[in-house]
Amino acid sequence: MEKEEKVAAEGAAAEARRRLVIGLGFWVQGFRLFPWLGVNFFLKDGMGVDASSLQILQASANLPMVAKPLVGLLSDAVPIRGHRRLPYVAIGALLQAISWLAIALWPAISLPVLTIFLLLSNFGASVCEVANDAIVAEAGKQVTSSSGSGQLQSFAWMFGSSAGALGNLLGGIALSYFSPRIMFLFFAILLVLQFFTTVAIPESSLKLPKAATNLSALTSIRKQVKEMSCALCMPEMFWSIIWFTVSYTVIPFLLGTMFFYQTEVLRLDSSVIGLSKVFGQVALLAWSMSYNKYFKAMSARNVLSVLQFALALVMLSDVLFVQGIYRKIGIPDSIYTIIFSGLFEGLMFFKVLPFSVHIAKLCPAGCEGSVMAFVMSALALATIVSGYFGVALAAFMGVTGDDFSALPACLLIEAACTMLPLCCSSLIKERGEKVKKEE
Repeated sequence: MEKEEKVAAEGAAAEARRRLVIGLGFWVQGFRLFPWLGVNFFLKDGMGVDASSLQILQASANLPMVAKPLVGLLSDAVPIRGHRRLPYVAIGALLQAISWLAIALWPAISLPVLTIFLLLSNFGASVCEVANDAIVAEAGKQVTSSSGSGQLQSFAWMFGSSAGALGNLLGGIALSYFSPRIMFLFFAILLVLQFFTTVAIPESSLKLPKAATNLSALTSIRKQVKEMSCALCMPEMFWSIIWFTVSYTVIPFLLGTMFFYQTEVLRLDSSVIGLSKVFGQVALLAWSMSYNKYFKAMSARNVLSVLQFALALVMLSDVLFVQGIYRKIGIPDSIYTIIFSGLFEGLMFFKVLPFSVHIAKLCPAGCEGSVMAFVMSALALATIVSGYFGVALAAFMGVTGDDFSALPACLLIEAACTMLPLCCSSLIKERGEKVKKEE
């Protein structure tokens, strides 16, 4: 009896430490929106970057996220001092801290140098995210209840979205009193604190699956590549990832163009832009809580299809917004921007939670890090391509920093492209469907 109580106590302690690590990791990564809000204004006001260049840089800065499968393979197959997760979290935090410190302290930084450090920062963020996602997937499979993985995903999302909301709120306020460089320096200090906190926690205390120590690094990587390939070739996994990636790729996102329209044409204050992003993060937080409670039992196909349709509706609403319809009926531009622009950015990522839970259920044990990294890499590549499509669409329609007359037509095209993935939502398959048909 005493032995059972001791095992239970050790399990509870390990669960508490896992939640601490997950919460800290996702909170810091969610708070990245704080310095990135400053980057937008730093590029526009401090460096005179135009709308198309801003959106190209925003999209290109995500290129390191495409390297997530490689990072996932390394994390799964190449332990550092016998550990596969926390050392990588520490390395990612250190790379980000170096990048933001350099951006904050570099005198008269040029655009190419700034771009290099932003790329390095996002590479560090990708390392952290891969390791954090793997911890969530591995820890979720150790929970005996069928809802364990979904609960951990929701827990991680709640921390990330709450940090994002706080980061945007503080960012909008900080821009009114401080220069963006101060924001970069503050975030760098947080990353340094995360680095030392992560180093101080022994990974063995998390009770995660241990890495095989009798294999060489090259053999282990080959084994991991084979396991990941087998997992990705599963029909329900393969076609689900295809649909998820296409649902982002085909949309020509106009985030940079809308940012310039709101700040240059409507002359909205930075605090309004910050509050709109806060609203989006609050919506993400509410979604992560409600998903775990109400929508977790629904099929992934139904949830993802509804979210895709809702995203198209918000885009259609933006058409009325830029035509001044809401202004004429008494809704101020600032109120609409705070609510609907924030909701739009939130909806872009609403799909990630149910899809990541769906993939975690399908993922075989042992390759969680590499598979989840591949999915996030596909998402990053899709958003990069959609950002380039948005720049191409704006240029083709003649939308510039001084002429937004064709913006409503661009938004209509954007909404129409968003509806296209609904025509092939049957590609999202549950593992149980094949079993049910055989029965």
